[in-house]
Amino acid sequence: MITSDEIENILEGKGIKPTTNRILILRELMKATHPVSLADFEALLGFSMDKASIFRVLELFSEKEVVHVIEDGSRSLKYELCHSGRYHTISDQHVHFYCLKCKETYCFESVSVPLVKIPEGFSPSSINYMIKGICPKCLK
Repeated sequence: MITSDEIENILEGKGIKPTTNRILILRELMKATHPVSLADFEALLGFSMDKASIFRVLELFSEKEVVHVIEDGSRSLKYELCHSGRYHTISDQHVHFYCLKCKETYCFESVSVPLVKIPEGFSPSSINYMIKGICPKCLK
C-alpha cells in the first residue's frame, strides 16, 4: 500500500499542491486495474467528495500529465495512470481496447501506439488509439 507521503511526493513532483481530495483521487487511480470514469470515482469515493470536485481534480491531473484521458466511445471519459511508472506522461501512450458487450475499457500497456507521420508544423500533445470489439470474457 502506498503511503500518503509517497502520494504527496508524486503530486509535488508534478507541481501540484497535495490536498486531501487530490490525495484520495490519486490513491484510487493507483489502485485501479483499468481506466476509471467519473461515475466510477463517485462510487469509489462515496459521499466523501462531490462530482464537481472529482472532475476538477481529474482536469488538473490531466493538465499536469499525472493522468491521461481516454475517449473510448462510451460517451464517458476514462482516466488512467501509467502502471509502468508512478504517473503518465504524454510520451507514454499505448493502445486501449473497448469491449462493445461489457463496456469495459482495457489498457494494453505493452502495445505501443504506432508511429504516425503527420505534416510538418503540427505538434501533437496526446494520442488516443482505441480498438473496439469483444473481449475474451464476453466471447465465452
